[in-house]
Amino acid sequence: MSEKQSPAPKASRRQFLATAGTVAGASAFAGMSVPFVHAGEDNTIQVALVGCGGRGTGAAANAMSVKNGPVKLVAMADVFEDRLAGSYRQLEHRFSDKMDVPPERRFVGFDAYKKAMDCLRPGDVVIFATPPAFRWVHFSYAIQKGLHVFMEKPISVDGPTSQRMIELGKEAEKRNLKVAVGLMCRHCRCRMELADRVHNGEIGEIILARAYRVVGPTGSAFVKKNTTGKSDLEYQIRKFHAFLWASGGAFSDFLIHNLDEACWMKGEFPVEAKGFGGRHYREDYVDQNFDTYVTEYTWADGTKLLLYGRCMPGCYNEFATWVHGTKGLARVSTSAHYPARSRIYKGQSPDRDKVVWKFGRKEPNPYQTEWDDLIEAIRQDKPYSEVHRGAMASLLCAVGRFACHTGRKITVDEYLKIGYEFAPDVDKLDYDKAPPVVPDEHGRYPVPMPGIVTDREYLPNTQKVAARS
Repeated sequence: MSEKQSPAPKASRRQFLATAGTVAGASAFAGMSVPFVHAGEDNTIQVALVGCGGRGTGAAANAMSVKNGPVKLVAMADVFEDRLAGSYRQLEHRFSDKMDVPPERRFVGFDAYKKAMDCLRPGDVVIFATPPAFRWVHFSYAIQKGLHVFMEKPISVDGPTSQRMIELGKEAEKRNLKVAVGLMCRHCRCRMELADRVHNGEIGEIILARAYRVVGPTGSAFVKKNTTGKSDLEYQIRKFHAFLWASGGAFSDFLIHNLDEACWMKGEFPVEAKGFGGRHYREDYVDQNFDTYVTEYTWADGTKLLLYGRCMPGCYNEFATWVHGTKGLARVSTSAHYPARSRIYKGQSPDRDKVVWKFGRKEPNPYQTEWDDLIEAIRQDKPYSEVHRGAMASLLCAVGRFACHTGRKITVDEYLKIGYEFAPDVDKLDYDKAPPVVPDEHGRYPVPMPGIVTDREYLPNTQKVAARS
C-alpha cells in the first residue's frame, strides 16, 4: 500500500481485458493506438466538459486560465439541459474568447459524454465532473478515443469500481495518456514543501494523524422526499451526495481530501479500518448518509489515522489535518482546502511561539496549479498519472465508510473480497430506467444498520431485515 513503492508491473492485454471485462467499450481498445499526445499543430489544446455542475464549471474555468499555452473549450455535455445552459452562460461571460461551443456541440443525455468526446482529437483533454458512479464508464471511452483526462474525485464508490479504475489507469499509462485526479491539495505548493520536510524527518517518526471535516450540512448530503414531479433517477443524480451508489455519500465525497493528505504525509495507505456513526434528529430527511462518522485507520506499522466527519448545524466546526511526530507537530491544513497555512511546531501543541517552519510566500490556488501541472505534462510529454493514487484514496473512503455502516473492523483486502457493487449497470442508465436504489412507499431510502446488515451497506427496500435475536 506504500505510495513510495515502485510502480506495479503493467498488466498484459489479456489480463486487462479479463479484469475490466465489464467496462463499456473495453474490447474496442484492442489494436487501438494513440497517434500523438500533443494537441494539434496550432498548439491549442481543445477541451470537452462532461458534467456541468458547479465543480465542472470551475474545472473548465481553471483549464481556460492556464498560462502555459492556448486552451479552448469546444464541447459540453450533461444529462440535464438546465445545468448545461447555466454552465455555458457562466463560462461564456468570463471566457468568450476561449470558447467555441455552438449549440450543436452542447449535448444533453446519458450518451452525451460520447458525443462531446467525439468532438475532440487524440491528445486533447476531457473533464469528468459527473457523479463519481459514472467515472469508469466515461474513462473507458476517453481511453478508446486517445484523450488526456481531468477527473474529479472521488473516482470510484466501492471495491469493484476502484479495481476497475486502477486497471483503466494502467491502460491509460500504456497509451501515454496524461490523467489528473481532482485531489488538488497534492498540488498545493505549501503542502508540497511540508510533505518534503515531513518525509525528510523534520517532525521525526509519525506516531499519529488526525483529520477533521466536522461542519454543517454540505452539498446535497441531506435530502427530503422527491416531490419535484421529476423521475427518481433524475432526483438522485441531481442530489448525488445523498445516495451511496452515485457518490459514495458524504463520507466519500467530503472526507477524501483530509484522508488523502494524511496518507501523503505518511507516504503510504492504511490497511485496515474500524469506525462508527449515526443519524440524529433527522426530521423528514430521507438520504442514506449518517450525520457523524468516526473512523480509525491503521497503517501497516500500526500507526493510526483518526478521521472525523460530521454534517450537523449548530456544532463546533473544524476542517483541518494534523500529523504528530516524535519531534514535533505538522499542521497540514487549517480551515478548508485553501489556503493551507501549513506549519511545523516544536512539541505537540500548535502554539504560535512554537512554530519552527511556515511557508515563506503567498500560496497559489491549488485548483489552478493542478491544471497548470497537467497542461505542462501534456505539452512537455512528461509521464503523468494520478489514477492509482486517486483510486486508492477513493477505495479507502469506501473501506472506512463500510466499517462505519456495518459495524465491522475490516482490512482493505477483506473489503475487496466482498466484491459488492452498488450499481453494476450504471452504464445502461437512461431517462426511462429505474435508479439503482428505490424509495419505499413512504418515500424513504434504505439506510445502513450497523450490526444487523454486515455484508453490505444497506438492503434494498424490496428485502426485509431478519429480526436479530
